[in-house]
Amino acid sequence: MSGIVIAMLTVGGVGLVVGIFLSVASKAFAVPVDEKEEAINEVLPGANCGGCGFSGCAALAAAIARGDAPVNACVVGQQPVADQIAAIMGTTAGAAEKKVAFVRCAGDCDKTTENYVYSGPKKCANVRFAPAGGPKSCAFGCTGFGDCVAACQFDAMHIVRGIAQVDIDKCTDCKKCMAACPKGLIIEVPYKAVSHIGCVNPGKGKPVMSNCKIGCISCQKCMRNCPAQAITMDPGYPVIDYAKCTNCGKCRDDCPRHCIV
Repeated sequence: MSGIVIAMLTVGGVGLVVGIFLSVASKAFAVPVDEKEEAINEVLPGANCGGCGFSGCAALAAAIARGDAPVNACVVGQQPVADQIAAIMGTTAGAAEKKVAFVRCAGDCDKTTENYVYSGPKKCANVRFAPAGGPKSCAFGCTGFGDCVAACQFDAMHIVRGIAQVDIDKCTDCKKCMAACPKGLIIEVPYKAVSHIGCVNPGKGKPVMSNCKIGCISCQKCMRNCPAQAITMDPGYPVIDYAKCTNCGKCRDDCPRHCIV
């Protein structure tokens, strides 16, 4: 019986000593925490999407507190969160223009055809290695297998009639879909912009027309007629400079192929 008591006392004594040691060590080696960093981290939405360029919300909070990131860096929280962080940092956020993703392809299943039946993995990253870049008649268009949809955490990407489309009211501009698209079809555009180039086929004339009913044929009419000179041909298809664009919609109305959407 005495052996049991001795064992209990020994274990209890060891536990007490270890507890005291850990308590002292936690205070002696404690890392000071920036109160602003903690407050910022509480304000951030916790999506950890990486759209800000940091590994997660905690890393962004630390960077903002250090002054290494702007107060409006959170693309998910956008202006409301930026204003709260600015108040914590004792500064102003400024009005940030909302931006969203846009898929530069309007060639849905009604506008394009399939050259063959594809039976491989239903992934955009895989199908691009298939013959002719996939079964779709346009090798430059969206393959429609939804890698971008899988990457979106906010239910803002959907496959509609064979191509990816963005729900701009749900899009947070986290850029995950942009990174997921193997063809680089998804870009960032202003939320308020009314005209977008829905084709990145650099070809011209008949070859493009045979592959897609609304493919851009590089006629340059949109570029020539733009009153703000906001459109250039780069490299072989139109590109809109949204900083110059006045949202007049003339390019969209003038396009003979209706590929400006």
